[in-house]
Amino acid sequence: MKILLVYPEFPDTFWSFKYALKFISKKATHPPLGLLTVAAMLPKEWEKKLVDMNVTTLRDKDLEWADFAFISAMSVQKAAAREVISKCKKMGIKIVGGGPLFTTEYENFGDVDHLVLNEAEITLPPFLEDLRNGCAKHIYTSKELPDIEKTPIPLWELINMKKICIYEYPIFPRLPF
Repeated sequence: MKILLVYPEFPDTFWSFKYALKFISKKATHPPLGLLTVAAMLPKEWEKKLVDMNVTTLRDKDLEWADFAFISAMSVQKAAAREVISKCKKMGIKIVGGGPLFTTEYENFGDVDHLVLNEAEITLPPFLEDLRNGCAKHIYTSKELPDIEKTPIPLWELINMKKICIYEYPIFPRLPF
């Protein structure tokens, strides 16, 4: 199975820091941590690719490669997420949506094939099991909260950290890259 993880572009706002990032030769303020964590939860034998649209362009060849596009977004990324969904639909790529945007507005995304909502540590495993058995549903949700000590380490190897600005805070340990 080939999984394309897509993080839509943030709009141009003060908080996107688009112009400030150019001064330090970076493209984004932070990595798509949710998608990197979901990637670590997917079966190891599956091929995975990440396209962070804040850093690079989503190309047709990326979508042609994929069996599924996993999209995660925040509300501010709604317009870009809709563009990604449209592009996937035109190319016949099955879409799995998750993250804050889809969790809070799932009723507005009937065109997304599968919605894996709330906490992926809880809702992704049943989706993957159903997908394996050929009976994946449209919506997976739960009010249960995960034990974050069991959350896997994100798949950092999917991104080029040289393009992302990571703020270092004294209370956080140095990231392994």
